[in-house]
Amino acid sequence: MTHPLHAASADAAGETTKQQADELVLEAQLQPLADGGVETSRLLSEALRLDPSNHDAQILLERLHQMTVPRWHFPMLADTGRNQAYAKAIAEKVKPGDVVLDIGCGAGLTAMLAARAGAKHVYTCEQQPLIAAAAKEVIARNGLSDRITVIPKWSHDIKIGVDMPEQADVVLSEIVDTVLLGEGALATLTLAMKSLAKPGARCIPESGMLFAQPIESDSLYEVWRPQAAEGFDLSGFHHFATVAQMTPGEFDVCNPRPLGIRAKLFDFDFTNPSMKDASISGNLVCSEAGMVHAVLVTFEMRLTARITVGNGITAKGHWGRTAFLLKHPEAVAARDMISITAQHDTAALSLTVDGIVAPEATSQSDGASTTATGKHEMAASPARVLKLATS
Repeated sequence: MTHPLHAASADAAGETTKQQADELVLEAQLQPLADGGVETSRLLSEALRLDPSNHDAQILLERLHQMTVPRWHFPMLADTGRNQAYAKAIAEKVKPGDVVLDIGCGAGLTAMLAARAGAKHVYTCEQQPLIAAAAKEVIARNGLSDRITVIPKWSHDIKIGVDMPEQADVVLSEIVDTVLLGEGALATLTLAMKSLAKPGARCIPESGMLFAQPIESDSLYEVWRPQAAEGFDLSGFHHFATVAQMTPGEFDVCNPRPLGIRAKLFDFDFTNPSMKDASISGNLVCSEAGMVHAVLVTFEMRLTARITVGNGITAKGHWGRTAFLLKHPEAVAARDMISITAQHDTAALSLTVDGIVAPEATSQSDGASTTATGKHEMAASPARVLKLATS
């Protein structure tokens, strides 16, 4: 039986510990996040060490992590197909003695793959301090701290002779979104290949392509363009959703049916990136009848000449999808064409559906298939490419 004095002493110590934890939580709440959340994280972690059930510390630490560590990191790391493709590409391209620059460290997986492939040294950059610190721990646990240096900076801020002793033989990255452009890959790789890499340096990935494809999906339209609820007309709200951004799970639920083969929109050379805007106009050819609800845009990324990854309509993995919604669903017959205009400014993509063109409106001129508006047909075959009109 516990002596009453001992019990009272333990209770008092417990109250003191909880009070100390509460004070740390209050201090954490007053911290600015200019350091990327490092001090806030330290204070909240210490509060939870003192009082593991502290409600405020639990909530605030989770909010901090949600804000500073994007949730897509976790399904990306669990994407076996993506991981295996990168592992094979890195093993093929990285040679013993190479210096590798890995842009966008994350948990450190691609950096460790490069070290395993025989790199003399890997320099991996990560601008988010909490992620950079976690990557250092992951790398240390895998016994690779002597061969991998984590640079807690944007790649744009890396200086040769300061952060890296020499330029890289290989530039490695996976900094793309569902349409390749949204994470600033072109600007980042333009600078990296020019300033941080040796002449003739290898690049993983080597290139990327964007494709467009007409799709039918009642479920997609019902979710993103609900016509009515409880007898009320909701159409006045639809202009807020012209582009559907879907997780893999949401995309699977929509179960889209392709109404034509995909057509290439743009090519991107990551080894020698271009920072020129581009636009293209043309027609997507429907191979079967149906109701067009959206134009799906997907990518294919070539890691090496033999290894590709992507988020096409049947692809599995962590990448989501982007669909450009029609204002109203359009019925099409086989051989009908959907007139579109796509544009990019190297950082973002836009796509406009201009209308439906029936096959009888098509004329032949100089051996090229054009519509009455003079626009080129886009989807005669998966490999057919339109001539880009740069702006």
